[in-house]
Amino acid sequence: MKTNVVMDEKAIERALSRIAHEIIERNRGGERLVILGIPTRGYELARRLKKIIDEIEGTDIPVGAVDATLYRDDLAIKKTQPTLKKMDIPISIDDRKIILVDDVLFTGRTIRAGMNALMDFGRPLSIQLAVLVDRGHRELPIKADYVGKNIPTSVKEGVKVRIKETDGVNEVLVESAPR
Repeated sequence: MKTNVVMDEKAIERALSRIAHEIIERNRGGERLVILGIPTRGYELARRLKKIIDEIEGTDIPVGAVDATLYRDDLAIKKTQPTLKKMDIPISIDDRKIILVDDVLFTGRTIRAGMNALMDFGRPLSIQLAVLVDRGHRELPIKADYVGKNIPTSVKEGVKVRIKETDGVNEVLVESAPR
């Protein structure tokens, strides 16, 4: 298997800083924002975005996690039982602007499941999607509002995001299957 590093630590930091500034600009500050990440890496990226936005705006934006596991449309065809992750929605999401964060946007199915999970917790004013990597190959009509990096891939390639909090290193890898 061939592996290429497509984003190093600095590139990830720059991407998150840019996304944070775009979120602030689009929403005219941090008022009414709630940042929710899809575990595992989406949650850690959400926490990083919260920190950057809070430093820029002098705010304390609520941050939490949305576990989309039980809302997936492939539960019946999975060979193993899914493992539940973290569900932590710190305040009511009613009439709030939700920034849903994930590490990689691929088919769109995880994001759809995350949005379905959110709807069980209230009626947000809006849901905006922030991803570190958009690799294409959508199966559902889902588009990110904020993208760290577009990385066109083949369906045979894999994209792996590794971050310090869970993996001890910050990098994005594209893995190619051997020919």
